[in-house]
Amino acid sequence: MKRKQLTHTAKDLFFKYGIKRVTIEEICQEAGVSKMTFYKHFKNKNELVKTMVTQITDEALEKYRKLMSSDVPFEEKVRQTILMKFEGTDQMSQEFLSDYITHADPDMLEFMHERSRLTMALIIKDYTEAQKRGEIRKDVKIEFILWYLNKMIDLMGDKDLEKLYDSPQEMIMEQVNFFFYGIMPHK
Repeated sequence: MKRKQLTHTAKDLFFKYGIKRVTIEEICQEAGVSKMTFYKHFKNKNELVKTMVTQITDEALEKYRKLMSSDVPFEEKVRQTILMKFEGTDQMSQEFLSDYITHADPDMLEFMHERSRLTMALIIKDYTEAQKRGEIRKDVKIEFILWYLNKMIDLMGDKDLEKLYDSPQEMIMEQVNFFFYGIMPHK
């Protein structure tokens, strides 16, 4: 229970203020536990971050696997995947992303890259199978699709783009439709 409480509290604080700005003392105070309890469960703040990120990505991968094994059309799977990614990162502050990605120490970077490799391997496998089934054009590189999908997700934080739509979901649907059909009418 205490470990879960620490992880949940840390997530809230890290997402709001970033990793570097939040101290172990603040996490313990907010979680209502002692520093001794913290150190029973985690060696240091980096270990807490790794635990938190592992939980988040494991939950996301479970949703992704469930979605990919469902009977919905592949186009809908891609749309829902983008929406899940957006919702999963929506509450993360710029400070958190900067601390976790841009200014991470080498140990954290290695951890992040390893988590990324595992996720990308699964997605490449699923997209390659979809390509073999004819759900993706044979002449498109799967790696390009993944690169492009990540760029679409990056665009979701663009304030000028957001102004064009009434809701994030409307913007996501426009991007997905553009991704699948381009500017030409589809049959």
